[in-house]
Amino acid sequence: MTGYIVAIGGGRRFGPDAGFEDLLIQLARRPRPRICFVPTASAQRPERVDEFYGAFGGRDCEPSHLELFGIPDEPAAHLATQDVVYVGGGNTANLLALWRVHGIDEALREAWARGAVLAGWSAGANCWFEDCVTDSFGARLRPLGDGLGLLRGSFCPHYDGQPQRRVVYTRLVEDGFPAGYAADDDAALVFAGTELREVVAQREGARGYRVSAAGEEPLPARLL
Repeated sequence: MTGYIVAIGGGRRFGPDAGFEDLLIQLARRPRPRICFVPTASAQRPERVDEFYGAFGGRDCEPSHLELFGIPDEPAAHLATQDVVYVGGGNTANLLALWRVHGIDEALREAWARGAVLAGWSAGANCWFEDCVTDSFGARLRPLGDGLGLLRGSFCPHYDGQPQRRVVYTRLVEDGFPAGYAADDDAALVFAGTELREVVAQREGARGYRVSAAGEEPLPARLL
């Protein structure tokens, strides 16, 4: 039973008015789900980890986080026990490289195949697709071409929060870049397996988009 993937464009996270935390617990479909935060893309910044525990520590779940810097202790084995894997934003290219060194890429595939929820914002959303638009290599946005490929096509986060993303992504797709999806800040695409189930938003007006060479199609969002 393949699980869900929740690709979040960016925006508010871990705050009292952020609705995605409750959504992930609901999608886990079990009492007190085990939720693991993976902050690899931001080099495990302590404040991000603290924010995660601040948001999930008071909810009906079992939070933990995954460390890949230093000397990690069987990180893939830890993921095998999780119901939700929540990936933070930052550098998508660095995240994917470290995951592959430690076998996290295969551990995530296996977790998803058994029904776990995979989620994340920005880099933590880019990673599930075949390709994305990224600033991993500098300020100039460019294609990455190295995603995990659990979801076909491409993804662009921060669609309304960083205006240049929209300009670059639509131009790339018009020129032959793989078609795919985009999400505004505070919007998320929810996939059941590989099928788009719905778009959700924690802010009025935030939405997702299907983007092809023919143009962009706004997708209505359910407000959380």
